[in-house]
Amino acid sequence: MKKILLLALIGFGAWNYYTNNVNSASSPTIRWSGETDVPKEAPIYSSQTSFSCDGRQHCSQMTSRAEAEFFTRNCPNTKMDGDRDGIPCENDSRF
Repeated sequence: MKKILLLALIGFGAWNYYTNNVNSASSPTIRWSGETDVPKEAPIYSSQTSFSCDGRQHCSQMTSRAEAEFFTRNCPNTKMDGDRDGIPCENDSRF
């Protein structure tokens, strides 16, 4: 019985040492400091774009990724970039 208890104690000590020292040295710790400010790109005002702000707000109303990007950058009250990373309609499988 004493041998089993001694082996369990040694095993627990080795496991505790391994999890606290070996893992933290081999993998860097990544910490999130909260929300970050993603810089907004300047609005695109070009004669090449044929899109215009007509009140559409959702991905289901867009016909292309380029159109969604134009609306996100140039039109007010769009709801196409939920995580605010600058990429609209990320989960829309049509694009």
